[in-house]
Amino acid sequence: MSATLTPREIVAALDSYVVGQARAKRAVAIALRNRYRRMRVPGDLREEITPKNILMIGPTGVGKTEIARRLATLAGAPFVKVEATKYTEVGYVGRDVESMVRDLVEQAIRMVTQERRGDVRDLARKQAIERAIDLLHPETRAAQPQQQSNPFAATLGSIFGNNSSLQPNAAPAQPTVPAAEAQSIREQTRDEIARGFYDVRLVEVEVEEQASLPIGMIGAGGDQGGGDMGEMLGGLLPKRKKNKRVTIADALRIFEDEEAEKLIDGDAVKREAIRRAAEDGIIFIDEIDKVAGREGSHGGPDVSREGVQRDILPIVEGCTVTTKHGAISTDHVLFIAAGAFHMSKPSDLIPELQGRFPIRVELDSLTAEDFVTILTQPRNALVAQYRALLATDGVELQFTEDGIERIARYAMEVNDRSENIGARRLHTVLERLLEEIGFAAPDVGGEMKIDAAYVEERLADIVQNADLSGFIL
Repeated sequence: MSATLTPREIVAALDSYVVGQARAKRAVAIALRNRYRRMRVPGDLREEITPKNILMIGPTGVGKTEIARRLATLAGAPFVKVEATKYTEVGYVGRDVESMVRDLVEQAIRMVTQERRGDVRDLARKQAIERAIDLLHPETRAAQPQQQSNPFAATLGSIFGNNSSLQPNAAPAQPTVPAAEAQSIREQTRDEIARGFYDVRLVEVEVEEQASLPIGMIGAGGDQGGGDMGEMLGGLLPKRKKNKRVTIADALRIFEDEEAEKLIDGDAVKREAIRRAAEDGIIFIDEIDKVAGREGSHGGPDVSREGVQRDILPIVEGCTVTTKHGAISTDHVLFIAAGAFHMSKPSDLIPELQGRFPIRVELDSLTAEDFVTILTQPRNALVAQYRALLATDGVELQFTEDGIERIARYAMEVNDRSENIGARRLHTVLERLLEEIGFAAPDVGGEMKIDAAYVEERLADIVQNADLSGFIL
């Protein structure tokens, strides 16, 4: 986690991607900074300080998910987004709520593995180049000691039809040129590979594929933490080898991945990933309002809704979840829940779950002025995206100020007349507006001006016709 960011700097960074919603940004900025503060608290009190979970209330398309996602990126923290509606209470067919924690651990594993690959990239690249030279000039290859066969692999290979391990090991190739000459050839080839001289040369490489047992699963299903038989037996199973004909450039990528895998300590990756998920992880639970019980309704689907809430409760309160990589405690995972709460309200959640989300922020509906800002100011502004896309076909888009204002006003009108989907309406409006340009761009090229007159011509009739706008936009 970046310890240098103050709450004010976090809000400023979020402003680069999300328009408005100052209260929500302040809340998540304080929550993120509190994690840094907690790590500096001495003694046993540190373990007693738990994160203050956040409940975001607001219509769709106003930035709830984007704020949480960008916050995790700023923190360099494992982040997963889940929908509360995908889970069912125990006894029903559906996803187990603990799977959200397992997803978080998997994301942490990917993050840590990627970091470790970056640490060993240079060494893995050097070893990959040496393997490529062995393919190009086998006569310079150093003699390798003969490997001992694995009796367990041989036995399992015979049982499951893979007899490759029963074959006698081939004698290693011996150098056929003097050592000094071999060294010179390898040095020259190394330089030529660096210059890309051999990039298109085809070679045959041997790729290892981990054999799997046709037995299925042991114990519980994969979502409940059961282990795959092939994964559990690991190195005892014989590895299938497959020959592939690829270019040297592709061979280098294959070799680099294999060498990096050998250099990375898998156990250390798992330990760090579990620690990071437990201390820095963020779980974003969307559509929490869909599992809130409605006042005055009894039985039927509402029983399942309340059951999902009760199953989520221990996860948010703090418990230990078993994953295939090890056990993880959720005591210090930050949970951010979000929902529109059109048909229900936060008080419809069960009281115990309400108490686990002490920070509540209401996000504002977007205005036409916000739409103008969204179109032009963020780093990933939609106008900049469309300019870059069409520039690849030689079309230079010029959006005038009045044209952007008219786009924003039309998007606002459609939201008011039909379902309010927030900033997502801009995507549908812009796609309709630029449909003709996008179709003809490769053939025409040149400069295209998007002003108020062009927007009126393309959108006025659709927006004014309520039925048509609801269907198209």
